[in-house]
Amino acid sequence: MIDVSTPPATGPQAQKRGGRRVYRPNTKHIPVLATLALLVVMYSIGVYNYESFGDTQVFLNIFVDNAFLLVVAVGMTFVILTGGIDLSVGAVIALTTTVAATLLAAGWPAGVVLPLVLLIGTVMGLGMGAVIHFFKVEPFIATLAGMFLARGLALLIDRNSIPITNDFWTQMAQKRFRFDDGVFISLNVVIAAIVVLIAAIVLAWTRFGRNVYAIGGNADSALLMGLPVGRTRIAVYTLSGFCASLGGVLYSFYTSSGYSLHGQGLELDAIAAVVIGGVLLTGGSGYVLGTVLGVMVLGLIQTIITFQGDLNSWWTRIVVGVLLFAFIVLQRLVTRKAK
Repeated sequence: MIDVSTPPATGPQAQKRGGRRVYRPNTKHIPVLATLALLVVMYSIGVYNYESFGDTQVFLNIFVDNAFLLVVAVGMTFVILTGGIDLSVGAVIALTTTVAATLLAAGWPAGVVLPLVLLIGTVMGLGMGAVIHFFKVEPFIATLAGMFLARGLALLIDRNSIPITNDFWTQMAQKRFRFDDGVFISLNVVIAAIVVLIAAIVLAWTRFGRNVYAIGGNADSALLMGLPVGRTRIAVYTLSGFCASLGGVLYSFYTSSGYSLHGQGLELDAIAAVVIGGVLLTGGSGYVLGTVLGVMVLGLIQTIITFQGDLNSWWTRIVVGVLLFAFIVLQRLVTRKAK
């Protein structure tokens, strides 16, 4: 007699052991699950060791303080999924904030400045993507050149910090969505959440998203299948440039200033968040949700160090470095096992 009470399971997730079917998680989900487990452990340690760590606002502050990083990391996710890298995002943030602050101080209306600075980052991303595709330049070199260009332009415009006092900018910076007394999120968090939602939908349910995964898996095979490899690569760098400039706008809301030295090292934070979130550096595997978790891990590390009080802020870099090594090794083990 055939037992039909449980439908037969097939594929790598189902194995028989002792007459019972054992279900294993998809290997692609393991890095994301590891990040989630790490996040839960870190948060539990914080709640156990520090008074008020479990307050709702402390948790929400992780997003309030890192909304701009989350937006930049979403753009970086698309780039890394294709097997590329974008080193220019931190410098684009500096250029965006400097241009915005300079034009606003000169009396330009915010309705003109906002789309203009978003266009600057988008055009820079488009240019780097075109150089990478048409001239077969390695993404590392092309985006490194973009980083020097953006940072140099920002320094050329003004080397000093420029305060932003424009009424629209001030209102956006002070906008709060309150849930209870002393419990709120900023406008930056809402914008970041919208960006994450759109990115997740694009990757999961659009042809462009499938092309991104296919190119990261094997660009040559994707080309033989007739997929628009060049157009997709250019598009992901354009998207990354837009996210970097949008992140720059959110950063200017957060700091109420423009400065040519803003965003130093932020490209490394974005890459770290993406990798810790489970996106393979070689491309082809990963999720936007993992990137969100990666940003939360970075934010939680900063929060724990702040609560500790007697640790230097550079401990954040040390811990992130250790986590990066750990997750890169995990990625290697998972991909090797999958093969």
